Amino acid sequence: MKPLRPVAPGPRLLLGLAFFVFFFALWALATLGGFVSKTFLADPLTMVASGWTLLTEQGFARDIGMTVWRVIGGFVLAALIAVPLGVAMGAYKPVEAFFEPFVSFARYLPASAFIPLLILWAGIGEAQKLAVIFIGSFFQLVLMIAVTVGQTRRDLVEAAYTLGASDWGIVRRVLIPAAAPQVAETLRLVLGWAWTYVIVAELIGASNGIGHMITDSQALLATDQIIFGIITIGVIGLISDLAFKRVNQTMFRWASL
Repeated sequence: MKPLRPVAPGPRLLLGLAFFVFFFALWALATLGGFVSKTFLADPLTMVASGWTLLTEQGFARDIGMTVWRVIGGFVLAALIAVPLGVAMGAYKPVEAFFEPFVSFARYLPASAFIPLLILWAGIGEAQKLAVIFIGSFFQLVLMIAVTVGQTRRDLVEAAYTLGASDWGIVRRVLIPAAAPQVAETLRLVLGWAWTYVIVAELIGASNGIGHMITDSQALLATDQIIFGIITIGVIGLISDLAFKRVNQTMFRWASL
């Protein structure tokens, strides 16, 4: 094992699985061994049994579907506006000078702080939850994409001008293709943040969703259900992250050359 030396796919997968095995073994030892009260931390077997009951008898699958829909909806809305705005800010410095101070200010504002206002403005329906995800994702995306586009190699731009490219041609044929792999990676990272925002939105004023289930379970001190909800979020997030990464690798094979 040496610094920065890559790991082959097979050993990498085994190492990743080994951590989960160790984690669950330690969890089982702490709970089933009586070191931690089940009131505060349910054991893995009870958690799995409660999760099965949630899925088969209490309609938790619908809660999962609603949460996934909210994440995708809010994130897509944010990306549709943030990507072109970020490209414009990265490509044209006057646009960056106009938007960057406000975007830098707004990205430090926690999305959860807007929930009381959003409830007043939009009620406790889907619009409020989508707005929380939008606010939490949009400003981060804009600034990160603008920085990525602005860091495009200047020699590529100069070469394109030498070959007769127009200003719009520089953006379309040089800046966007050069930044596209990193923009896709930025989208992947911010999608993970969107999951934290949706759960916060569902903890207040929601009638369904994973966050709503966790809130109800807290009132009943059902730590087994709370843990199952948390693990469900992690599993869905991991699957979406791996799928996103795979799509990025397929679309931008040349980026790794």
